[in-house]
Amino acid sequence: MQPAPPALLELAQRLRQLREQRWPELRLTQGKLADALGGEEHLAAATVSSWESPTTPKLPPQHRLLAYARFFATRRSVDQEPAGLLELEDFSPEELAAYEGLETELVGLRNAARRPTLSEEAAVRRSWHFADTGPATLICAQIPPDQTGPMAKVTDPNYTELLSFADLDSLMELHGHIRAENPGMEVFYKSVSKVAPDELSGHVILIGGIIWNDMTKRLSEMANLPVRQLADPAVESGEIFAAEIGGKERKFLPKWQDSDKSHLTQDVGLLARVPNPLNSSRTLTVCNGIHSRGVYGAVRSLTDARLRDSNERYISANFGSAGPFLILMSVNVIEGITMTPDFNSPDGIIHQWPLGSAR
Repeated sequence: MQPAPPALLELAQRLRQLREQRWPELRLTQGKLADALGGEEHLAAATVSSWESPTTPKLPPQHRLLAYARFFATRRSVDQEPAGLLELEDFSPEELAAYEGLETELVGLRNAARRPTLSEEAAVRRSWHFADTGPATLICAQIPPDQTGPMAKVTDPNYTELLSFADLDSLMELHGHIRAENPGMEVFYKSVSKVAPDELSGHVILIGGIIWNDMTKRLSEMANLPVRQLADPAVESGEIFAAEIGGKERKFLPKWQDSDKSHLTQDVGLLARVPNPLNSSRTLTVCNGIHSRGVYGAVRSLTDARLRDSNERYISANFGSAGPFLILMSVNVIEGITMTPDFNSPDGIIHQWPLGSAR
């Protein structure tokens, strides 16, 4: 058996140290810690034990390490009955600083432990390669006529249909990438108003949010995605994301450089892959965002040549080689340029839903 990487052994030792020595008078067992970290989602004591093994530790998913950081950042985690996770918005400044320190430490050890071997480099997951015959259809919203230019009108002699498509950058980026990954497959793009029923039974890729695309809302509901998109007075320029986490509704908002919200610095992107609810042998993928920046970031996360392989490895490590997943990600905007999210960065993932819970 190949020995565990030193960083993985160090991570396992650190997790055991947190449990046994953070509050030594409590005698925190693996079972009690599993209950606290798992919450409503069952987590077995044997799983915690596998993460702490001194010889053959398993690599914890990143979202579990974020839970460790939340739990051990504040004594209030164990002062309640039963012990459990507190919401970050309820943390004091001192507790938040402790959380950020633990998050950086644990995620850093995890990243060091999962650096791929040469054989792993050759077997990177390819989310946009489909092993079957397809077809694949990308569906975009159509911009309302009163918000398009003259060349988007069919009566104009220079009519260009694509000028009526929303999220055109994302559509072109993804259409070309899927065609390259699947040279023998039919790959179509359609505005939501022109989608035929038969085109919904192949691989379906929804691009953009719900404001001009009821298809995204309808199929997301049919697939039971745990994240909703809704209007909120705090953000007039797009629809925010919301989800129930730990029994409470949590809202995910963009960030702005100025108080009048004229310069967006960070959007929220959503990437989801689940079985197509209209044909379970094919897939439904949602690339969404509060604004177009978030949509483009979600698309680029798995097309950017410099980051897609490491992001694919992150998905494999956290959700399996072909499992369903849903990720909310930070999409930074610097000097007007949308940056590709790095899933392995401590700030890259806002929240994620583990294997099976996004269905």
